[in-house]
Formats: sequence, structure tokens, C-alpha cells
Amino acid sequence: MAMSRIRDVMSSDVVSVGPNAPLKDVARLLVERGISGVPVVGGRGEVLGIVSEADFLAKERGPRGIARRPLSALFGESRETREQLAKLAATTAGEAMSAPAVTIDADRPITEAAALMADRRIKRLPVTEDGRLIGIVTRADLIRAYARTDEELAAAVRDEVLYQTMWIDPRTFEVDVRDGVVQIAGSVGRRSTADMIERITSLVPGVVGVTADIKWELDDRDIEAPPADYISSYRAPRTH
Repeated sequence: MAMSRIRDVMSSDVVSVGPNAPLKDVARLLVERGISGVPVVGGRGEVLGIVSEADFLAKERGPRGIARRPLSALFGESRETREQLAKLAATTAGEAMSAPAVTIDADRPITEAAALMADRRIKRLPVTEDGRLIGIVTRADLIRAYARTDEELAAAVRDEVLYQTMWIDPRTFEVDVRDGVVQIAGSVGRRSTADMIERITSLVPGVVGVTADIKWELDDRDIEAPPADYISSYRAPRTH
């Protein structure tokens, strides 16, 4: 499906560090680049984790900022507490990073990135291709994608939805966008195609609503494929 992808909005000028990078160097990098986090990558470019401002705050709070389990001397600390104590003692990016990192493939739709950031409550996502880091996408990148003008949205519906995804000549449809609401009209052969056009249009980043007037000739909602045993038993008629 040729919808707006992560690679279309991500920043390819991504800063990363190795797991052995000193934390002081990482802190300096965050300040100099004005960023809130940096991916930690291995020797093959794979994302191992993320060092963010939150990881430095854990060190700033010190031992008193870490919740300790009652009777921890007897039963041991919780996994979360052990992780926080490890961050407190960390001196390198690999020791301080949060892992495993949440990443997203470059060819995934940007709606998926938005949902992932909201669900995980994170501000940035390393973008990968074939398992290697190639960029980063932030909340600001997604907001810019959703802030497209009505003219840009109309062009996206014609190109991304009708032409690239549905293989329909956009010139056979009327597409108008006002304040993010798409009005789309035309005709297709099947009802399922009409429904799909409306549904995919609603997923275009920046679209806030869809009013569809798409006529169809065949209602194929209840058409089912014949059972497998029928197909396997079918024999073409003999010709003489």
C-alpha cells in the first residue's frame, strides 16, 4: 500500500553512538545537537538501545530517587530497581541505555509510528532498514506531516490513494478538500473497491474526515470463494 511512509518524513541525519561511548561525551552530544536522546548502535549498525534525558535524570536523582523494596536485603530487589541501580553506576552509553530499543521499519506507514509513540509514551523512534539504523522520526516530524494544506491533501489522495494504491486514474474522480475534510466522488465496478477507497483516504495523514459519493455496479460483500474441495474436484469439460 503506497501510503505516506516513515522514510518520507524521517530525518536521515541521525546521530548515534557506540555502546562504549563515555556518558560525558553522550551528554555533550545531546546539548550540542539540541536533542533529547540518541540511539546506541552495534558494529553492524543494529540498534541496541536509546540513551535519553531520562537516563541522565536517574543519575541526577541518585540512590534516594530509586524506590527500594521492603526487606530487599532478604528477598532481593525488583528487576526495575536493579535496572535503575545499574543506570546509576553507568559510565558508558551501553550501561546507561534503555533496551531493547523500540524501532520502526522505514516502509511502515506514519500512522503506525504515531500509534507506537502514543502507546509507548516516547518522543522519538529510530528508523531501520534491513535491521540497520538509517534515520530517526520524532513527534515533530509527524506533526509536520499532519499539517499539510488542503491542496497537498488533495494531491495525496489522487496520487497515493487512487493512483498508487488502487491503480485508478485520478482524472476519473472528483477530489476536493476543505479544512482537512475530503470530498471524493466517482464510480467503480465493485462496492468493496468503493469502501476501500474511502477507508484508505481516511488514513492519509492530515485528513480529519471523508465524505464519499462513490457509485458502484456490483455489490460483492456477500460473494465468497467456492470451497477448496469444490475447486479440487472440478474438472474442465472435454472438448472434441
